[in-house]
Amino acid sequence: MQVTVNGFSMAYSDAGQGTPLLLIHGFPLNRQLWQPQLDGLSDVARVIAPDLRGHGDSQAVPGPYSMDLFADDLNALLDALGIQEKIVLCGLSMGGYVVFAFCRKYAHRLRGLILTATRAAADAPAGRAGRDQMMAMAHEKGVAAISDSMLPKLLAPQTYPARPNQVEQVRSITLDVSLEGVLGDLAALKERPDSTPTLAQIDVPALLLHGADDQIIPLKEAQAMQAGIRGARLAVVDGAGHLPGLENTGIFNEAIKAFERFFGFP
Repeated sequence: MQVTVNGFSMAYSDAGQGTPLLLIHGFPLNRQLWQPQLDGLSDVARVIAPDLRGHGDSQAVPGPYSMDLFADDLNALLDALGIQEKIVLCGLSMGGYVVFAFCRKYAHRLRGLILTATRAAADAPAGRAGRDQMMAMAHEKGVAAISDSMLPKLLAPQTYPARPNQVEQVRSITLDVSLEGVLGDLAALKERPDSTPTLAQIDVPALLLHGADDQIIPLKEAQAMQAGIRGARLAVVDGAGHLPGLENTGIFNEAIKAFERFFGFP
């Protein structure tokens, strides 16, 4: 499905009914990442998974991008879909940074949060330099080079020899992003603010999901967020790396269902 928001065509999937559960992918990914949740959670929620601008089937839009801009796009998507009730917002990795921006700008729309494989802190100087290097690589060698550099880190180490089909699935997803999307994301990631102060401002139920074998963001980052968010719950997904909803769908989906039951979301 497609809808025009903020001057570009945004693609999204929409399944089920009930409390809206809006799923935000990370870099350099798209909504295909969430198919196991569209299939497995539509019996407890209305699951909506968009492609961010420049990703998947959404229009390739030149930058600059920012986490605030992504949050504005999501707010416009909710308006375009006529969703007035409060939502549960889930973000993975970069999608988690978008969640923090959404919290700062549109907290009135939130019923709950799910933060997956993400962190609150901004990039350290070395991380910012790494973004610059990746932007130079993307300019010189294209999206495929970014995919090649990211693929060995996205999954748990044991997944690569054990599940070659899943590795190829993830490779395909990482290739389905425009150059504009890659460059826009990297600039937005580099310039994102420190969201640590935002943690204390979160006043809705929060669930943190983190792969036990995440090679990109260590588990201690999730533990730090749990300490900073009042009443937050943390579920560690065994046998998963940076994409726990794909690598261990059963545990991931059951944790979300338990979260919804615990807080009484219809």
